[in-house]
Amino acid sequence: MSLTDTHCHLDLAKFDADREAILSRAKAAGIIRILVPGLNLKSSQAAILLADSHPEVFAAVGFHPTDLQDYSDQAALEAGGLADHPKVVSVGEIGLDYYWIKDESQRRCQQDILKQQLLFAGSISKPVILHMREEQDAWSGPASADLIEILYEWHNELLRANHPLGESPGVLHSFNGDLSTAQRALEMNFYIGVTGPVTYRNADKKRDLIRQVPLERLLIETDAPYLAPVPHRGERNEPAFVCHIADKIAEIHSISPAEVAAITTRNAARLFAWGD
Repeated sequence: MSLTDTHCHLDLAKFDADREAILSRAKAAGIIRILVPGLNLKSSQAAILLADSHPEVFAAVGFHPTDLQDYSDQAALEAGGLADHPKVVSVGEIGLDYYWIKDESQRRCQQDILKQQLLFAGSISKPVILHMREEQDAWSGPASADLIEILYEWHNELLRANHPLGESPGVLHSFNGDLSTAQRALEMNFYIGVTGPVTYRNADKKRDLIRQVPLERLLIETDAPYLAPVPHRGERNEPAFVCHIADKIAEIHSISPAEVAAITTRNAARLFAWGD
């Protein structure tokens, strides 16, 4: 059974002591592709170094909405140069995060930089990895509304230009919005990323949402070292654990884990164009 982890922060210091062992366990678990997204310029550079050193690892470059203190015109220019690397398959992790937001100017800053990075993704024809987080304890709200509005405008421009990204613009990573937001994203041809919380006991609403998303639009991701699935909840997450997410999706959709693995691996290859 071949699996793909389309979102893993393998560059973080939490993996420094045993990164090679983690990659070995991933291979043993059938993981054939791992995508490491950038959070800022330094993280994007580290992701590329990992991708250069391991054939199964690929990279994305971008500025996470909570890492914008590191964003500048010069940093954006340098990150843009990294995107020419043959193992960079996406722009990300980019998006909106209102969880710790303090004032309207921070929202506007996140929105403006997101729009700049979307335009950059279009200019290099690489899909985006999108982060979306609401204010504390919210299931839906201004972050999802603002994100969908920004994506709608960007996607319409892609369609008007007959741009290839119009058919496959990216993924809403570790999707934590409501069904209405998911449906709007699906209408724009985005994929929905599924992470460990779908396995949690209190996640009935999330499982019901995933039941209504076509399998051809799902990706599986660990978001390691965060969000470890059951039975590893509370531990440091790692790519080998992505099998538990595939198992839960199989249960939700009443098919076999092998089918989920095959479909989501094919979906990832289609989006990121990294081959079989």
